[in-house]
Amino acid sequence: MVLEIKAKNTTYKLYFINLFIIFAVKIYAGMNFDKITEDGRLWAVRYDGELDNELFRLFEQWNDVVWLRKFFKENWQDLTSYFKITDINQAITDTIDDSEILEGVIMDISPDANLEELFRPLSNNSSVADFLDKMKARGSRTNRHASWLRIYAIRLSEGIYIITGGAIKLTEKMQDRPHTMIELEKIEKVRRFLIAEGIVDNEGFIDYISEL
Repeated sequence: MVLEIKAKNTTYKLYFINLFIIFAVKIYAGMNFDKITEDGRLWAVRYDGELDNELFRLFEQWNDVVWLRKFFKENWQDLTSYFKITDINQAITDTIDDSEILEGVIMDISPDANLEELFRPLSNNSSVADFLDKMKARGSRTNRHASWLRIYAIRLSEGIYIITGGAIKLTEKMQDRPHTMIELEKIEKVRRFLIAEGIVDNEGFIDYISEL
């Protein structure tokens, strides 16, 4: 027997076997899924309280000069240590230029485009993607440095992805800084949500969407 208990924005599913509670699964509320491409190959999470989904939020943020200036001032040491850039204006220009290229690639995806070539496993030690694997896409390399733009996603099935967030990554590991750690937490949160809902592939995801 399964009993659902709702508390504010969270639902708990209690599983009973022989009248004993065996375990409880927390179902994360507060997330919606926006279709990015008409063919349903690319989706983006829209978290509770946000006006836009994560993909649109990122591109708006990466084109906001005020936000970028504040970000690079707060992460000045990483910018100079890892990328050897000492001009904030140059960092802002590089980010906006790279963002426009990445946005063009994603928003102009043709029916024949292979998203497997855009997204790669989140871990650099993994070369093969599996179902519900954590993935990343990155911007293009400039003449001066590698791209620091990252878009993070969950792979539903071959060529089908859900974008969970993104970041300007200036350090080697995501665990090195709070803003990239948040992205790790978000991608794990979405993955746990999918698993809790019994979604293990695109077919299950479409069934879930159709029942909303």
